[in-house]
Amino acid sequence: MWKDSETELDFLDFDYLIHILKDIIADETLLPSSVGVYGDWGSGKSSLIKMSMKSFEGEEGTVCLVFNGWLFEGYEDAKTALMGSILDAIENQTTLIGNAKKCIAGLYKSVDKLKLLKNGIKYGADFILTGGIGTIADITIKSLVSKVQDRVDGIEAPDVVTAIQNELSNKEIREDIKEFQKNFSELLEETGIKRLVIFIDELDRCSPDTILETLEAIRLFLFTGNSIFIIGADERHISYAVKRKFDKIEGQQIDIGKEYLEKIIQYPIRIPRLNSKEVEFYITCLLFEKDLRADEFRDMMSFINEERSKNIINFTLDYSLIHEDKPHLAEKIKDSLIIAKQLSSVLAIGLNGNPRHCKRFLNSLVMREKMAESKSIQLDRKILAKIMMLEYFKTPLFKKIAQLVSAEQGKPKELEYLETKQLPDLSELKLWKDDKWLQDWCTISPSLSNVDLRPYFYFSRSALDERFDTSVVKLSPTAQKTLEKLLSRTAGGLTEALQSALEINDFESNEILQSIFNKIVSDTNIDNDLFKAFISWGLTKEIMYSNVLSNLSGLTGERLNPVSMRLIKEFMDKSSKKIEVLDLAKRWSEENPSLSGVIQRILER
Repeated sequence: MWKDSETELDFLDFDYLIHILKDIIADETLLPSSVGVYGDWGSGKSSLIKMSMKSFEGEEGTVCLVFNGWLFEGYEDAKTALMGSILDAIENQTTLIGNAKKCIAGLYKSVDKLKLLKNGIKYGADFILTGGIGTIADITIKSLVSKVQDRVDGIEAPDVVTAIQNELSNKEIREDIKEFQKNFSELLEETGIKRLVIFIDELDRCSPDTILETLEAIRLFLFTGNSIFIIGADERHISYAVKRKFDKIEGQQIDIGKEYLEKIIQYPIRIPRLNSKEVEFYITCLLFEKDLRADEFRDMMSFINEERSKNIINFTLDYSLIHEDKPHLAEKIKDSLIIAKQLSSVLAIGLNGNPRHCKRFLNSLVMREKMAESKSIQLDRKILAKIMMLEYFKTPLFKKIAQLVSAEQGKPKELEYLETKQLPDLSELKLWKDDKWLQDWCTISPSLSNVDLRPYFYFSRSALDERFDTSVVKLSPTAQKTLEKLLSRTAGGLTEALQSALEINDFESNEILQSIFNKIVSDTNIDNDLFKAFISWGLTKEIMYSNVLSNLSGLTGERLNPVSMRLIKEFMDKSSKKIEVLDLAKRWSEENPSLSGVIQRILER
């Protein structure tokens, strides 16, 4: 299995991106500076940045720091956490003598004041903007005094108030903020720091308020000293945080999130999504890593990178290339080459070439193999991978085939008909007969029709358990927010969610669809707003049409109502699935005769 975190091994062909980032870091004429490494969740931002920073760690005159704002969220103000972490890194990685000690002590004191301002009185923004201790209500001061007295014996209220006013007087706070940059620049000079590299990680996981506080802290350092800030994030989340802050500005005609980011980030680097060929190479490298011993793997990667450098655009990694130079290793990795080719096109499209999702797919596959081994059962990896594609992208069909496998001793006849394109009209799988994705899936080797599939579905039982909806756990932050909006039962939430449909890969789109449907069927009566969200989301991608139909087939006529029938009519018209929907409608009319008039009036007219 593979660790679900950043790596220092470049399987993503990031060398050209690493080169430009290292070049920016090394160029002292650009300091101080800020770099934005932008990409989707799980696209490899952290790996790219850490590989770039690695060559600078330990270099004389360079201090490197990785700051994860998400770890501090809920425990400490992001602004003071970042400022304090930078000072800690300088103190730990340099020798402080003479004036440098005084500088850092003064800077720590400034940070402590900001902490008191933010956490003690909770009026930080108002205080900084107006500079007035008088703007804080008496009741707030009294509350703070009471808390201090409760925790420390012998403290008199007037002493606490006086201490706060002394530390946070108008003039001193304002002077402190003005002097911070100057003192910080002096500290870098006194300590001989030529380059301070700060990597801000996981910023797009933070709340909008934490994101803005972190960006505000960066501004304090940005135009002074020799610092370089590298922010790894999905820029859509950063823009959203800014828009959310300023959404009440009237007459706003610009993309304020984009404008704000362009002012903060001087050098944007965007990570492209992997195409099918790149996904194949990535999966191949991951599988080789487990197929070979450490020394064999290093030797293999050295050979591959050398061959690749000769023609990077048209390079193809295949069995003949490896067998010609390394016949002793070729047999060990033969199956892995087949698996990578089998999965690449499906995962490149279905997962938007997302490395983290690809890695999780492989981890799930290996976990099932290991579970089977513990029962002395050998699963064919190629067969397992093909079945898991159904699980990821056609969940309702996956569950239906699981039922057939159980009922027909592991070799359902329906699956043979499906693979040979001879599915009868009365087949239980007829809803998927014209599904283009499924037709392509059937052509992927190996064929499943003559295979006993029971062991493969036995070790997939957790995916078949409908008692728990675990789909949300698998989703990226963008997909989670989209699902929340779809479940909000508001017109605004639905509109925003549908606008983000193109940003979400097929796998996550299907998971979102199933989560909405699971919520619908968990209620006694169908919620019309949720049903509208289900139908509207199902119409955003053709790959989901058959999944919508399958879920609709699971509803009984007793549960449907005129509003839901109008929404089903909308789906029928836009998806061109009239025959399939009318077939379902016949059953609904029989189950609920009182609905037959509505069905005739709405669906059959």
